[in-house]
Amino acid sequence: MLNSYLPILMFILVGILVGVGPLLIGYLLGPHRPDDDKNAPYECGFEAFETARLKFDVRFYLVAILFIVFDLEIAFLFPWAIVLSDLGIVAFWVMAIFLGILVVGFIYEWKKGALEWE
Repeated sequence: MLNSYLPILMFILVGILVGVGPLLIGYLLGPHRPDDDKNAPYECGFEAFETARLKFDVRFYLVAILFIVFDLEIAFLFPWAIVLSDLGIVAFWVMAIFLGILVVGFIYEWKKGALEWE
């Protein structure tokens, strides 16, 4: 019975070794020279001038959502393009409708000014 679980145990141990091993090697062999710049909470070169509870403009979120939408569009478009000859004309029109809906959303965002940056 234990022999059937041995490969799973080995897989877990190798995974832990591969994940934790480089971290331990870097910690043990790496230089330890802390200074004020390395210990600073921000890496932008200057101290924070406001609190972390600053309200962001909604345009940041709109740009993020637009990126996700069009990134997913490309993620669906590549596999579809590879097997298009096997799928036939129905798959072509289904993807045309899908792209049309995304274009309508893009035009709506464009007209609302979500792509304008001040």
